[in-house]
Amino acid sequence: MGHKQRIAIYPGSFDPITKGHLDVLDKASNMFDKVIVAVLKNSAKKSFLPFNDRVYLIKESTKEYENVEVISFDGLTVDCAEQYGAKFIIRGLRAVSDFEYEMQLSQTNSALKPDICTVFLTTRAKYNFISSSIVKEISQFNGDVSKFVPDVVVKYLQENKNKEG
Repeated sequence: MGHKQRIAIYPGSFDPITKGHLDVLDKASNMFDKVIVAVLKNSAKKSFLPFNDRVYLIKESTKEYENVEVISFDGLTVDCAEQYGAKFIIRGLRAVSDFEYEMQLSQTNSALKPDICTVFLTTRAKYNFISSSIVKEISQFNGDVSKFVPDVVVKYLQENKNKEG
């Protein structure tokens, strides 16, 4: 077995996971042997959804993918990638406006760990405008988010409407 497994890490807060995130993940899962969705546990940042609920919703949203694993991490993405043997970091781009920030992040990561490569994947046009921030705002005003997030997230948000805040 001379084939070395191509492992990629797809980091983010996924607060909540959107159809745009899943579109990027779908592409990545076809490109790599294994994709690790790494959910950032950032205690300094106020989250919309509780951390454990986010992890659960991501696992539920990705269970059809045999080569996708969901983990949590805190710290540097490159350290997490190295820990799991990932040589690639997946970053999703919705629009040109995302690129400048993502390029800076990519170059910083490359300076820290030159052997880890960032791969930019674009979402399909129908998902370009979707962001977790938009979903949060629509949800907080009781709007319909079903076009933007997986069904399991819609159900979760409906069930937890009165608990949010």
